Amino acid sequence: MGGMLLFFIVGCQKQKDKIAFPTTDLTKTALIPKPRTMTATYTAFALGKNTAIYANNPKIAEIGRFLSEKIKSRTTLSLPVNGPVEKPSGNAPENLIYIVISDTIRSDSPESYELNIKEDSILLKVKTPEATFRGIQTLLQMVPEKSNDTLVDSPLWLIPSGKIMDAPKFEYRGTMLDVARHFFSVEEVKRYIDLIAYYKLNVLHLHLSDDQGWRIEIKSWPKLTTIGGKYEVGGGTGGFYTQKEYQEIVKYASEHFITVVPEIDMPGHTHAACLSYPFLDGTGKSLKPYTGTRVGFSTLDTKKDTVYTFVEDVVREISAITPGPYFHIGGDESFVTKKKAYRYFVKRVEGIVEKYNKRMIGWDEISEAAISSNAIAQHWRTEENAVRAYKNGNKIILSPAKKAYLDMKYDSLTKYGLDWAGHIPVDTAYIWNPATYIKSLPKESILGIEAPLWSETIGNSDEIEYLAFPRIIGYAELGWSEPEKLDWKDYKKRLAGQTSFLEKNSVNFYKSPLIDW
Repeated sequence: MGGMLLFFIVGCQKQKDKIAFPTTDLTKTALIPKPRTMTATYTAFALGKNTAIYANNPKIAEIGRFLSEKIKSRTTLSLPVNGPVEKPSGNAPENLIYIVISDTIRSDSPESYELNIKEDSILLKVKTPEATFRGIQTLLQMVPEKSNDTLVDSPLWLIPSGKIMDAPKFEYRGTMLDVARHFFSVEEVKRYIDLIAYYKLNVLHLHLSDDQGWRIEIKSWPKLTTIGGKYEVGGGTGGFYTQKEYQEIVKYASEHFITVVPEIDMPGHTHAACLSYPFLDGTGKSLKPYTGTRVGFSTLDTKKDTVYTFVEDVVREISAITPGPYFHIGGDESFVTKKKAYRYFVKRVEGIVEKYNKRMIGWDEISEAAISSNAIAQHWRTEENAVRAYKNGNKIILSPAKKAYLDMKYDSLTKYGLDWAGHIPVDTAYIWNPATYIKSLPKESILGIEAPLWSETIGNSDEIEYLAFPRIIGYAELGWSEPEKLDWKDYKKRLAGQTSFLEKNSVNFYKSPLIDW
């Protein structure tokens, strides 16, 4: 390995002719999220046919190959990774992209990285494979769409030189996809993962059950999918993930260093489960398939021990195929569940979740129960609930509906979405500070930010993307970048700079009139 490294380094030092690079400015690059620090040196790294990638650790060599594939899709270049390099030809410079795990990174975050770009080399220094993946997203955003064909006898893609030191503000930066109101295929979910990974999001929360449909196979309770999985909003055919398909999603997310958070909403939002097994029902009403959008009318029978047997089986089976640390129990809008019964249910279910070595997340209503300080409350509605959770010692995920709900319309003319929390144009989505949004919450109590996308009005990838993009890009920056670095006028320019990526990937994004696309 050391000999190979020496070979690469010597190769980098053999550049024959000094290239007259045009002046660049790294600080003007349209990077999102905005890095913590950027220092420009005003020249360039020439990405070309004699460029190679070297990684000093097998775990990150695979990420190096991912980088090579992405560069090829953008430039047609095939960069070797830790392999033999053909003898350089022509007058294209010989240079190296070097990825190294190091313990000299100043930040404590496992996602922190340093990127040092020179004329003959790029050094990506990281602590972890996760940090490697975040760092290469920054590098990929700097690869231009068009080559420079005038400097040497072969195309070069010029990357601005300088140094970046970067780390995220919050450890939890996510989005939720509601696959219960409308079902989305494995491939549609994978496409969403591809897009959010580019902007350094690290959590995908899947809303797997609701009144309209149950979307994941539970082998000990097969009617959940054979009956509960057959329906969706508007009367469509529904669908569900087999456990094998769900594991495929989880694996794909993991390869993009994204944690999947499964949500089974309860004790409310449970009509599909109760339709499948009527003894679970706590309303005493006749049960028929529900394909509307009303909420708050369903509940599990919190008094029955068999209900908790059901819950445990569900938690056990899903936890066994979900390597991440979290299990989301929902807990919202349980309007027909009596308060005392609701509190008892949430506390008892938390014990089940912990039994299977998961940390419970719930919508902010769970703060009304005697939950442990280990639980996490997801703020979406009332500040009172969030503050109560904080005083109980709970970490908070911020998803305020009037700021972060992706299913809210941009304006009154928006084709998809709802407006019960108000319209959220692109500037409203961006101009707020999660760290100070609820004044009585200290920054250290905030685990992170999540942008939920409820699916009452959407049913395919194009519609997902229309509501998510470009707002999700802004949420990614709010979760990663320090607030003092953020400015709407600057962000608008950088967001416009994402146009080529979005168009090349056929993203059906909303072309907000606020942005000069």
